[in-house]
Amino acid sequence: MKRRQAVLACAALLMAPAMRALAQGGATDPAVARIRAYYDVLLAVMKDAEKLGIRGRYEKLAPAIRATFDLAAMTRIAVGPDWNSIAPEQQNALIDNFSRMTIATYASRFDGYSGERFEVDNATDARNNGKIVRTRLIVPAGEPVSLNYLMRGSGDSWKAVDVYLAGTISELATRRSEFGAILKSGGPNALIESLRQQADKMMRASGKT
Repeated sequence: MKRRQAVLACAALLMAPAMRALAQGGATDPAVARIRAYYDVLLAVMKDAEKLGIRGRYEKLAPAIRATFDLAAMTRIAVGPDWNSIAPEQQNALIDNFSRMTIATYASRFDGYSGERFEVDNATDARNNGKIVRTRLIVPAGEPVSLNYLMRGSGDSWKAVDVYLAGTISELATRRSEFGAILKSGGPNALIESLRQQADKMMRASGKT
């Protein structure tokens, strides 16, 4: 009996590192965890959308969006090659107004709840020095909407730098075309003003405040 107990004890000690490695391997990818945490906030805001109103939704979403998206990097990507020729104070103004416009877009777009839910894949795909997190918005009595996020970072710190609508359409590629036309016709100040006006319009047009 004593010999059997000793053998079992040794086996348990030998298996412990393998069990820990298995547990770590099954841990949630930090990029996936970031998107899930964001969706938790977004879904809660959707469920309370009418009570919150546009300004309440904006205030609730702002911290989650800033934690989930690298808004400074997204601004640079959307502006494109012209970024390096723009004065630092104008760059800061572009980041501030792009961030405000982005938050206002989500606050305006997700203005109610009708049983929607989000699904997030556990596995990620390597892409462009980052990871793709694949998700779907499940709409009752409708087709699922694919929303994939390009994440960049390291360790436990990952943020989205692009969103692929319908799984393949880059939001920032669309923005770059729009921004490029404004920069060509009016320069950085015209783009700053355009972003400001877009955010203001959404905050006014979404009804309840």
